[in-house]
Amino acid sequence: MSFRASARFKAALTLAAAHENRSQANLLETLVFEFCRQKDIEVPAEPAIEKS
Repeated sequence: MSFRASARFKAALTLAAAHENRSQANLLETLVFEFCRQKDIEVPAEPAIEKS
């Protein structure tokens, strides 16, 4: 997976991940799952992988 991000976002992600002693990918995953939990968004345990 890849996506474009501003230089400010990249700097914030780097700082936040270092502060939490996590990798950037792990921090993003943690934040997205927490967001889904707070918003009552049900995430399947193992979603089907779409083939293109």
